[in-house]
Amino acid sequence: MVQSSLLEPIAPRKRVSVLLPLPFPGPLDYAVPEALAEHLSPGDVVAVPLGGRRETGVVWEPTPLPTDLAFPVSPEVAASRLRPIRERLDLPPLSRELRRFIDWVAAYTLAPPGMVLAMCLRSHLRSIQGSAPAAGWVRQGDLPTGLRLTPARKAVLEALPAGAEPLTTTELAEKADVGASVVRGLADAGVLRSVVMPPPPPFALPDPLHRLPVLEDAQAIAASELRNRVQERAFSVTLLEGVTGSGKTEIYLEAVAECVQMGRQALVLLPEISLSAQWMDRFTRRFGVRPAVWHSEIGQKARRLTWAACEDGTAKVVVGARSALFLPFSDLGLVIVDEEHEGTFKQEDGVTYNARDMAIVRARLAGSPVILASATPSLETLNNVETGRYRHLVLVARHGGASMPDTRVIDMRETPPPRGLFLSPVLVDGIKARLERGEQAMLFLNRRGYAPLTLCRTCGHRMECPHCTSWLVEHRRKHVLACHYCEHVEPVPQACPSCGETDSLTAIGPGIERITEEARSEFPDARILVMASDTISGPSATAEAVEKISRREVDLIIGTQIVAKGWHFPHLTLVGVVDADLGLGGADLRAGERTMQLLHQVAGRAGRAEAPGEVLLQSFSPLHPVMQALVSGDFAAFMTEEAEQRRPGFWPPFGRLAALIVSSEYADAADHAARDLGAAAPHGEGVEVLGPVPAPLAVLRGRHRRRLLLRTHRNIAVQPILRRWLAQVPLTSSVRVDVDVDPVSFM
Repeated sequence: MVQSSLLEPIAPRKRVSVLLPLPFPGPLDYAVPEALAEHLSPGDVVAVPLGGRRETGVVWEPTPLPTDLAFPVSPEVAASRLRPIRERLDLPPLSRELRRFIDWVAAYTLAPPGMVLAMCLRSHLRSIQGSAPAAGWVRQGDLPTGLRLTPARKAVLEALPAGAEPLTTTELAEKADVGASVVRGLADAGVLRSVVMPPPPPFALPDPLHRLPVLEDAQAIAASELRNRVQERAFSVTLLEGVTGSGKTEIYLEAVAECVQMGRQALVLLPEISLSAQWMDRFTRRFGVRPAVWHSEIGQKARRLTWAACEDGTAKVVVGARSALFLPFSDLGLVIVDEEHEGTFKQEDGVTYNARDMAIVRARLAGSPVILASATPSLETLNNVETGRYRHLVLVARHGGASMPDTRVIDMRETPPPRGLFLSPVLVDGIKARLERGEQAMLFLNRRGYAPLTLCRTCGHRMECPHCTSWLVEHRRKHVLACHYCEHVEPVPQACPSCGETDSLTAIGPGIERITEEARSEFPDARILVMASDTISGPSATAEAVEKISRREVDLIIGTQIVAKGWHFPHLTLVGVVDADLGLGGADLRAGERTMQLLHQVAGRAGRAEAPGEVLLQSFSPLHPVMQALVSGDFAAFMTEEAEQRRPGFWPPFGRLAALIVSSEYADAADHAARDLGAAAPHGEGVEVLGPVPAPLAVLRGRHRRRLLLRTHRNIAVQPILRRWLAQVPLTSSVRVDVDVDPVSFM
């Protein structure tokens, strides 16, 4: 794409490509002013004109001139028609490795490369607005004649001898135990001279020898193996699989220690960084300092410091959410993906990518090893182990001799709760027994709010979201009905909107608020803590909740999926799952796998210390394979059976999927575009298109949605097929098509 302007006639100059953080199909071409001709290289951050505004972009690898022009022109003439770059910004350039990663992610996800660049550049540009450097004081030579030396002034001079490192006003006043006015008075008298303070290192260097862990036989072998991978300075992928409580974190931190000892950088990705207070504590105990942190909740200053420290290599360990993949590491020596099976590693909005898979790509480009850690690895990862692509380390026992919890299914058909309640008498009795012994218990229900459905007893009207095809969830504590997809909120009405009957609306089914209400009635003396995204907001609130549990100020924990995130509560001995069948319904390809992983992780919170643990699963389908696998504890056998069910149909991991989501504000437009795409669908050996059909969420945020699913054999790349397919079908401006390669959600 060539930008031209009749108002800026310029002489022939050098031509470069500049990638802008905008949804263009590729870089734009610009001319290089003579003043920059010798000083511009790929990766440099520049300011360029675009239309009537100024934009910031990155000089990209050269792009060839089009070869199919009706009137071919020389490169010099082509360059003469380009608008010039305005200036090169005083910012560190993006490395070739990071630029290659951006191109790779864009090509794989079919996203505009500028939108991938935006995930890097927006943080990069914040470093322009740095804070002013701190000022400090140093001693002048001789003291001025006639200077009156009070005891306070003498104390300042003793605290800052000649030739000493500069100190700020606050530092010097505190060291001399005087007021700041004494320091300023000496400066006015010419005794002290102001200097610019060197910026302190933003992150302390982790000490690999600070507190060496005591590792048992299998743990020591696994840690040694991972250290060897780091020492090789070569790309590899290792799955670290271990039962809950087996010490996976402590083991892979030994690989981090090796990486730091070699002077290189390590990146640790966690599925929900804001909820990982215990992980931070473990890291600090092991290395004596906290790592650099990167996620959406950190402030602008922390972003600026972390970005710069990654680029200059002073941030040796970064723990972050998926966006940390796009930081400018100068010497990336190790990448770790903890809880690699977690669906939250998939970004669904904007550029859709799976951070676990892209972490492997980033490490491959850097020539670094990858560690995938999980107690319940994904089927894709297990298949890569089986085919020899990944190494495999397995820990079958818990650390310190703790035993795995005993798991039982409560058949809700045989021992149902009293009418209007949701906790079986078996589960209630189990909790009472634990509380009487001074132990802690947990209730798990992966459903926020008070009730998932509100309907009218008179006419049957169901309260639905006006913008989505979803029911409104009652949040009784806030007295509202809320949509968990578009965040629409409205007060609970006094009368039915359909028939007008008052006091006829009733809550159907339990949410976590309703279970809490029931628990307070059943266990009136218990100290209850609710852990859900509605009640735990951010790292500080999470840390406070964890501290309360660890100090045994809580008897009963009631939580959603937040409580499944690897917590270590040594006094927790009973976990009760209120609705173990939740998640098994619908047409989701991975429903069984996901439910197994989630419940296995939740169950793993019980009995992690000396006292034995117990898990009670309330289910109306006790013979379901997931329930049977949880009771037997044979996760491997379940995953083997799951794989055999997918293999004949070439479902992942034995085939590839890509979804097209057609959406529009108008149902007819969405239907028409979906039909056109269906008519142009590719076909051939090993290629199949399913749909179009209405999406399970047929309306989302006011847009009507239709889905098509491309399925191919594993040896067929979907990206070229998708590009040809989409190029055949013209779309109106009212229609949008989102591409999701390797979909995780089928909503």
